Amino acid sequence: MAKPKTQFVCQNCGTVHSRWAGKCDGCGEWNTIVEEDPMGGIGGGPGRAPKKGRAVALTTLSGETEQAPRIHTGISELDRATGGGFVRGSAVLIGGDPGIGKSTLLMQAAAALSRRGHRIIYVSGEEAVAQVRLRAQRLDAANTEVLLAAETNVEDILATISEGKRPDLVIIDSIQTLWSDTADSAPGTVTQVRTGVQAMIRFAKQTGAAMVLVGHVTKEGQIAGPRVVEHMVDAVLYFEGDRGHHYRILRTVKNRFGPTDEIGVFEMSDKGLREVSNPSELFLGERNAKAPGAAVFAGMEGTRPVLVEVQALVAPTSLGTPRRAVVGWDSSRLSMILAVLEAHCGVKLGQHDVYLNVAGGYRISEPAADLAVASALVSSLAGLALPADCVYFGEISLSGAVRPVSQTAQRLKEAEKLGFAGAMLPAASAEVPKGTGGRWTEIDDLPDLVARIAGSSARLRQAPEDD
Repeated sequence: MAKPKTQFVCQNCGTVHSRWAGKCDGCGEWNTIVEEDPMGGIGGGPGRAPKKGRAVALTTLSGETEQAPRIHTGISELDRATGGGFVRGSAVLIGGDPGIGKSTLLMQAAAALSRRGHRIIYVSGEEAVAQVRLRAQRLDAANTEVLLAAETNVEDILATISEGKRPDLVIIDSIQTLWSDTADSAPGTVTQVRTGVQAMIRFAKQTGAAMVLVGHVTKEGQIAGPRVVEHMVDAVLYFEGDRGHHYRILRTVKNRFGPTDEIGVFEMSDKGLREVSNPSELFLGERNAKAPGAAVFAGMEGTRPVLVEVQALVAPTSLGTPRRAVVGWDSSRLSMILAVLEAHCGVKLGQHDVYLNVAGGYRISEPAADLAVASALVSSLAGLALPADCVYFGEISLSGAVRPVSQTAQRLKEAEKLGFAGAMLPAASAEVPKGTGGRWTEIDDLPDLVARIAGSSARLRQAPEDD
């Protein structure tokens, strides 16, 4: 029986179906299945005899290794996120919401590298040359030697960047606009995206040029197209931010040549993106130290400590089922903290609405924020403001115990640098600085935390009367 000449591929997740359907079985999206050529220009097709392979040399794990040669952009936050700069011969995929600043950042990086004497080629598939030039003028990058092209055909792009001297960096904006003559499908489909990315990665590996690919994102925030694209590239960066705030975060989620938990922080202005060397001052800039329900969390992003304010509001509910609204944190983890507070501390929150927010639009992913969240909830429920010069960090278990977290010394050092004289941290924490005059308060369990918050807040309220 002959093989079918067509197949149906979901344009959201890449799942292959034998026939068309309205809903994809893989991701659950509607009207995303498109008929495509199964060959798509890839492979030899049916009926072609397989070519005999050749033996490759085998080696051992031991031996001399060399550090990957990098191209430093001079933009310290970008270099931090990439692990020290772009690696020659690597492919980097950058995703982010529309208008978040991906093209702005890459134009600034291209201009900075061009001023350092590197040969940079910027290929735009979404904007005309005149539009890119207007952005370059706004960013003071028009006087550089960045080479510009507006093209979407893969073969034409490869022929263009292969001419003359090898480029040090090639920027493709974006991969969803690429199309190849070898694939019989529309631009933006799974087959075209996969074919275009494969061709660009092959050029980067063969020539040693660094390749930066810009990818669209879905409504869930994931890079659009088949997930295989993220496995093909060497690094995946997400450009995050909220249009209501002026800062942007470049977060690394995959990096074969560096750490995967670093972030770069930028501030958007009319002249482009400005580096933020101290994110803690940015997130604590408009803090109201006398308001109840606010706790400062000492967190870590890779090797960088970040202090951010966690805000909680607990109010009596008029509904049968109380509301639980979370911005910037995991809603499931909030439910766990509420259950532990009620079970082990007697803090009744079943008849209260709970609203939790991380100030500045920042998003916390580490469990070390449990102690700060619990402190903010208790403070809001009791109407007592927490000490203004104290930070909180620690993981809470279901038994009510406070578990230690990593990099305690770095968190405390950052808090001291910003003027915080106290900290509440797990009792079993290692690397706690000694000789600090007892400014660090060690917490054994959650009931101990609730008692200390009530006691310290009561003393603060009585202090003016004693004077």
